[in-house]
Amino acid sequence: MIFPFRDTGPVEFDAPLPEAADLVVIGGGVIGVSTAMFAAQRGLSVVLLEKGRIAAEQSSRNWGWIRVQGRDLAEIPIALEAQALWRDLDVACQGRLGTRTTGVTYLARTEGELGAFEAWLGEARGLGVSSEILGRTAMLRHLGYPRAAWMGALHTPTDMVAEPWAAVPELARLARAEGATLIERCAARGLDRKAGRITGVVTEAGRIRTNAVVLAGGAWSSLFLRRHGVDIPQLSVRSTAMATQPLRRVVDTAAVDDRLAFRPRADGGYTLAPSAFAELFLGPDALRHVRHYLPLALSGEFDVHLRHPQPANWPDAFSTPRHWSGAEQSPFERMRILDPGPNVAKLAEITQRFGTHFPDLGHIDMQAGWGGMIDVLPDVVPVVDRVEALPGLTVCTGMCGHGFGAGPGFGRVALDLATGRDPGHDLSRFRIGRFFDGSPLRPGPNL
Repeated sequence: MIFPFRDTGPVEFDAPLPEAADLVVIGGGVIGVSTAMFAAQRGLSVVLLEKGRIAAEQSSRNWGWIRVQGRDLAEIPIALEAQALWRDLDVACQGRLGTRTTGVTYLARTEGELGAFEAWLGEARGLGVSSEILGRTAMLRHLGYPRAAWMGALHTPTDMVAEPWAAVPELARLARAEGATLIERCAARGLDRKAGRITGVVTEAGRIRTNAVVLAGGAWSSLFLRRHGVDIPQLSVRSTAMATQPLRRVVDTAAVDDRLAFRPRADGGYTLAPSAFAELFLGPDALRHVRHYLPLALSGEFDVHLRHPQPANWPDAFSTPRHWSGAEQSPFERMRILDPGPNVAKLAEITQRFGTHFPDLGHIDMQAGWGGMIDVLPDVVPVVDRVEALPGLTVCTGMCGHGFGAGPGFGRVALDLATGRDPGHDLSRFRIGRFFDGSPLRPGPNL
């Protein structure tokens, strides 16, 4: 198993920069790759620009879950569509995406947690989810009788998993085969405009003429937008995860409680992560947007820990430029891949916790540990919208840890927005103006 988190090896996606394209996609994660793939399938000329390597940031650093369970009600229809797309795409890629229907299980320690699961299910059931509540006996049987004090669970048998470090590059190869142009190590420095509308994208390799751009830049999106006068309260937090060496298969579902998340991998190991733990490294944006995040922070529902200021060249570092010209080196070239490293203490903690739950595994060796920066927004749902102030620009960002599983669905939606089609879903929950138009923010479910 290869974990492609660093800029090593030859560039796989390398093509000359075309003079013009019907659509330019900025960002080579799962959403950007999906957008480019669907655009090529529709016969559009499309160019995807990735400053580093395809899927090298959060799209390969996530848990690998493709879930409907626990999502905001507005996300559920898109997440259901995404699951169907993942199945079709795995067939097109001859099984190389590693998708499996294992189910996802949320484990409750308390009556309050179980009550929150039941409340979500009461609202979501009408949207077509397959979720069910499991009592203690059924839950323990389902998990192979672990040694844990869980009292029940929310389980969705149709939820899926995939191997993110394999799946997204495979989707990129499919997009290229469909006719999309993908270019790694080519940063978009900014947008050209005429009479207020987008007329092109300026890159480090030159300019592309286009009237339509999709920005799917993850943790870097808000920095790119602010350079063009568009401000969204997006921050990024560090998450930590690890892969074990191959172990005896004691459980065959993805599961999570209030402390630990785990899922079996195709190579025989498990991916483990602290379930709700996140770290916010301070920067100018974190300070500017504190008022947007105060209600969420005061709720006590999220285990976010403040850390020292962001290191040099991170998106919200105090030294990172907020303004630059198209002729200057951009921040996206100074840091090709945002690789924050893991919280080492958490790696030891989750290894010990997993072993306590499943003592028959014996000694657990780590194959790899890593950190990733999750792009977040104050209400825990993304921005998916056309930018009124920049006609021709569509933004899909702030996925709050939900981006991998729903990626193909949001990629299809972003393409429809960018090309003037009806996306087929109510996107009012994801509008970009909700943070500044006086609308009360409704945080999504902390599930």
